[in-house]
Amino acid sequence: MNRAVTFIWLLAAWLLFVPSGNTARATQEKGQAVAVDDIAVRIEGDIITESEIDELAAFQKLVDGKSGNRADVIRELTDQWIVNNEAQTSRFARPSKEDVDEALESLTAQIGSEDALHQRMADVGLTDEALRRQLELQIYLNRFIDYKFRAAAQVDEQQIKDYYNGEFTQQAKANGQTVPPLDEVHAEIHRLLTERIITDRATKWLDDARVRLRIEILPKAGGS
Repeated sequence: MNRAVTFIWLLAAWLLFVPSGNTARATQEKGQAVAVDDIAVRIEGDIITESEIDELAAFQKLVDGKSGNRADVIRELTDQWIVNNEAQTSRFARPSKEDVDEALESLTAQIGSEDALHQRMADVGLTDEALRRQLELQIYLNRFIDYKFRAAAQVDEQQIKDYYNGEFTQQAKANGQTVPPLDEVHAEIHRLLTERIITDRATKWLDDARVRLRIEILPKAGGS
């Protein structure tokens, strides 16, 4: 999954703010507080919690075998917040249960088997519910990025030829491969260049949006 794919923003039923120090979010069940979650980041009128950082890091380990450091994960969550906010404002359609089931099947096949998936989930500390939540948000936010930028991501024939005669041919030769005719790889190159444009435009949009946000990163409780 590419950079813009790793998106998650968990919405709380209610928020509890404390004036100083690391504030906390408490969840309730039948009127009883059952968990308290430290706030890691204040972003505009919302928050990112330590559990959200932990969950995204666990998902990254599950999919990629490693996760970013805390600062990297916070940056990723901030980007996800930006995309999610605009997607919700635009009333962008949420993925269906079938969409999530398909993504889960694909991930299971990638890892090898259901047993292997569940073992790896246990190793990184990710529950079934958390995994489905992550996958659903991945689909939702990536579809919105595609919706927002694909229409303007135009690739012309000269760009395709330039890429074929340059980077594509050089890579093939460096790998000891025969360079196929352009018509055999035309569609592949078109898709690749289109995705590059979408990624570049999405990255610039996120960078510009992040500058305008009021973001306060709080120290982790215990200083670790």
